[in-house]
Amino acid sequence: MLALMKDAKVRLFVEHPLGQGQSVALNRAQAHYLFGVMRLAEGDAVSLFNGVAGEWRARVAEAGKRGGTLLAEAQTRVQQMAPDLWLLFAPIKKARTDFIVEKAAEMGAARICPVQTDFTNAERIRQDRLQAHAVEAAEQCGGTFVPEVTALQKLSAVLDVWPADRHLMFCDEALAGLASALDGRAATAGQPWAILIGPEGGFSETERARLQALPQAQPVSLGPRILRADTAVVAAMTLWQSALGDWQ
Repeated sequence: MLALMKDAKVRLFVEHPLGQGQSVALNRAQAHYLFGVMRLAEGDAVSLFNGVAGEWRARVAEAGKRGGTLLAEAQTRVQQMAPDLWLLFAPIKKARTDFIVEKAAEMGAARICPVQTDFTNAERIRQDRLQAHAVEAAEQCGGTFVPEVTALQKLSAVLDVWPADRHLMFCDEALAGLASALDGRAATAGQPWAILIGPEGGFSETERARLQALPQAQPVSLGPRILRADTAVVAAMTLWQSALGDWQ
């Protein structure tokens, strides 16, 4: 049994306390995934995490079509929190918005914040669906933390209450081709940061002027070409993680 337990290949996020000997009840969707899709049976191994207690090795104690029970046996990884980094982005087409949320979760965002800008086409999002994508991304990438996906807010309202201590990496497509890289000296690693990615139509002049006037904002170019919004998210997070995040 011990050899089997070391070979857990399925990871599952649960909203349940985790600890040695802890019993974890499964809901119908989780039971369907583990027993109907992944074909696990009693005694099989599962890796569990809840976003705060690290990763735990568990075994299937009961398996049913509508539910089941797992038993946590030992911690296999300590909790690893994401850097204090928010991603602000303007929602775009459904599949590409899903991609943004998934990649942000994989790459270490602590909070994912959809914002409505002057040129944003989407007027609403499915917050619950995007949160589910963040959970799935954390399950797949081996992370022990799941970022919160917030409700859609107007960018102007977000900037009205912007925290004085949070730096903002403002990715301005108007700077494409110009020398304007992230200045790592602006803050040491570990301080609060955010990344802002605009919509497909770019920022309005009113938004650009307000962002340029924000003391915490640092305008940044993402290279010589104007990137699609979903590509810009990956490029910006790579740049930030390499300079100030936990990739160092």
